[in-house]
Amino acid sequence: MEQTVTVVGGGLAGSECALQLARRGVRVRLYEQRPVKASAAHHGAGLAELVCSNSLKSTKPDVAAGLLKWELERMGCELLAIARACAVPAGGALAVDRELFSNAVTERVEGSPLIEVVREEVTELPDGPCVIAAGPLCSDALFSALAEVVGGERMSFYDAAAPIVDADSLDRTLVFEQSRYGEEGAGDYLNCPMTRDEYDAFMDALLGAQRVMARDFEQADLFCACQPVEEVARTGHDSLRFGALKPVGLTDPRTGRRPWAAVQLRAENASRAAYNLVGFQTNLTWPEQRRVFRMIPGLADAEFLRYGVMHRNSFVDSPHTLDGTFAIPGTQVRLAGQITGTEGYVEAIASGLLAALNTAAELAGGEPVRLPATGALGSLVAYATDPATTGYQPMHVNFGLVPPLCDPPRNKAQRRAALVERARADLDAYVASRPDLFPGTAL
Repeated sequence: MEQTVTVVGGGLAGSECALQLARRGVRVRLYEQRPVKASAAHHGAGLAELVCSNSLKSTKPDVAAGLLKWELERMGCELLAIARACAVPAGGALAVDRELFSNAVTERVEGSPLIEVVREEVTELPDGPCVIAAGPLCSDALFSALAEVVGGERMSFYDAAAPIVDADSLDRTLVFEQSRYGEEGAGDYLNCPMTRDEYDAFMDALLGAQRVMARDFEQADLFCACQPVEEVARTGHDSLRFGALKPVGLTDPRTGRRPWAAVQLRAENASRAAYNLVGFQTNLTWPEQRRVFRMIPGLADAEFLRYGVMHRNSFVDSPHTLDGTFAIPGTQVRLAGQITGTEGYVEAIASGLLAALNTAAELAGGEPVRLPATGALGSLVAYATDPATTGYQPMHVNFGLVPPLCDPPRNKAQRRAALVERARADLDAYVASRPDLFPGTAL
């Protein structure tokens, strides 16, 4: 294939898309605006930078996130393999050292002889075949150009990131190492235990703290998986204690009992020199973050390597503007990543892979890729491109999108296992039927 495909955006979706196209002999011109133009949330210039968290969610085979990872590996995903090589301890989840991961992806992309990386902003839709993977922080100019073509109403939601603290600044006489239901001193998380009085005082301070955007958000404004911790707290005094701060499965070694609440810290890098506050996405001002979060036991002298931030993310009304391959009908423009409303790191990687497969098929005059709707990715794509979908909002993969079983087991665990078994069998069959797109992936 001699034609060059333009990929706009060097995030997760764009990087995966470029690598997949290059693997199939397609030349790629990959545009990334950083560091020429900074974004509202990124911190560096590397490709595939993780902004909000370093977690790529569960690896358990009986959950949708775990099934999605299996599907990606079955289809030869590039970035997931890199993520596993850059993993840090995170219990049953896949979390990565952000810097190592970004550096590894950047090296892989820039090292490909078929990929040209161009560091400049794109303000108009490129000529010829292209994949717009500009992400939810797509520049206003490019999003406006895109909106003119799709003719859809511009939509947005607010996203937030959690703060990161220096490991050396933690009080290890209070903070203990343990995974839920695990042995003390052998866990993948650090835990900051709270008494009832400490929790009550923390909640009062959190609810009274000054926010950057000083207004109460409607649920439609906020993506549920990234709700700012103070917004969750507004839903009820015990909302955090039964949510991100739940102490279930933990034992405070100082007391031998379960704490009233517990803040968990997850390693940011392989050296465990930095930790992020799990579930602490926030819209608080930086001075208030220092004041309030230092009330957490063990964080009184915490040094913040990065404060939590909140920013607006944009996406298009995919069900009413894109076809089943995420292409704009009648054009050579295809979208990928969170700009389509498929929310999540691994979902972004998946959409980049899918965009590459469909673009390669189109260039070769082949059939478009129609993944089985029984799978995690196939069901998400079906939902996101179904014109019958109303009130479209960003969505992760989940079993609620999957068609039900004909004769489902009554037991939930057995039902999940049956869904996973069906999804794997259907994807195996589909991959086997498309040797044109999946060379070398036979079982």
